Amino acid sequence: MTEKKLLFTKEHEWVLVKGHTARVGITDYAQNELGDVVFVDLPSIGDLVEEGEGFAVVESVKAVSDIYAPVSGEIAAVNEHLEDSPELVNESPLDEGWIVEIKMEEPSQTADLMTQQEYEEFIKGV
Repeated sequence: MTEKKLLFTKEHEWVLVKGHTARVGITDYAQNELGDVVFVDLPSIGDLVEEGEGFAVVESVKAVSDIYAPVSGEIAAVNEHLEDSPELVNESPLDEGWIVEIKMEEPSQTADLMTQQEYEEFIKGV
């Protein structure tokens, strides 16, 4: 059994690595900054994404924000619950509010991501 590993980007996405799959969402900090999420534009299963490239859009009452791929790969799953309940991004950003799962081309790309402690230090300076 592979241990779950939660990592973070400077663009405020979180990544839960499980084998060769990365589940991606936005952090509590990000959802708090955005305010009430009213719409999530999801990619399609099978879409290819490149590390650092925008692949989804979260729209809130305050702003529209791109979600950037923390790793390269293929969209393996999307959280279809967000189509009818985009507020899950606010209510449960690190769990039920996940956005996509990416089948990673190169799992070593996660080496550049921050640990939870590093991310907490990072947002203190934002």
